[in-house]
Amino acid sequence: MIEALTSPWPWYIAGPLLGLFPAMLLLAGNRLLGVSRTLRHMCALAGAREFRTSAADWRAGGAWNLAFAVGILCGGFLAGTVFANPEPVAISDATRASLSALGIESFSGLVPADLFSWSSLLTWRGAAIILGGGFLIGFGAAWAGGCTSGHGLTGIADLQLPSLVALVGFFLGGFVGTYVLLPLLLA
Repeated sequence: MIEALTSPWPWYIAGPLLGLFPAMLLLAGNRLLGVSRTLRHMCALAGAREFRTSAADWRAGGAWNLAFAVGILCGGFLAGTVFANPEPVAISDATRASLSALGIESFSGLVPADLFSWSSLLTWRGAAIILGGGFLIGFGAAWAGGCTSGHGLTGIADLQLPSLVALVGFFLGGFVGTYVLLPLLLA
């Protein structure tokens, strides 16, 4: 069992399991799922007046989304420590060459230490990538009225056109970030 949890799952198992998740939510009567909404509920719990939520908001998905976000954090911790795959991340030679051309040489961890470490955060390039990227993600989620998990999983499953538009925007933003902004920041 441990070996099945620590090795990568093939697409034909992981994909259907992920696809069943929105269906299970819809059957349970919850049409809303997303992580960006959880921040609003956490601010309300902390007493922020701008984000006050009613009991109806919590019944409509606030408590569920908070539990979902806590589960993501706990699952990420367990996946990175207890069930960590000891094999190095599989990166193709072409990707390594492209990243090396941008000055990234560290391929030993889950993410390049050249970009994601405390020492790189103290550089202008690291601060721009981490802080700027975080701002753009937060701005995009607020502007789109939800995050990729909310729009991509439940919005698409519910056949909502705004979710399709938001998802296309997320993907286009990812392409612009990868092929335009990242090379500019690393040049």
